[in-house]
Amino acid sequence: MNAKKRRRYRILGKILFVLYILFVFYFLLVSESYGRIGEMQDYRYNLVLFKEIKRFWNYREQLGIFATATNLLGNILIFLPFGFFMPMASRYRSFLTTSIYSLALSLVVELSQLFLKVGCFDVDDLLLNTIGGMLGYITFTVCNVIRRNHVKKTK
Repeated sequence: MNAKKRRRYRILGKILFVLYILFVFYFLLVSESYGRIGEMQDYRYNLVLFKEIKRFWNYREQLGIFATATNLLGNILIFLPFGFFMPMASRYRSFLTTSIYSLALSLVVELSQLFLKVGCFDVDDLLLNTIGGMLGYITFTVCNVIRRNHVKKTK
């Protein structure tokens, strides 16, 4: 791939990355469809790892599949694009860097939810979001290998 095409992909990656970040903050801090109406009276938080994951799994029949999937899979899926777009938009393309940035963004979101009283600070969400970012990076890497092999075959 020539330098001009590479530059276009990087610009596209940066645009998608910024749009994605805006979406995440809107969805997790403002969106009424996700229960973000009004301010709670007190701070809500969970600092015990796996507590909420176990609770959602143990009570999955009472809560329903949608609530369980939204909490467990939703936290992974919402950060999957971050892990994909970050190396696409950045020069830092390592698994470790993407993992650290996924954790950092998740921490910013969770602390914002805590201080703005629009959600619950949950260490389980930090874990699930970071896993989502890691899976996004793996997806990016696989797509990149497929793309490179395709380019080699066409030459």
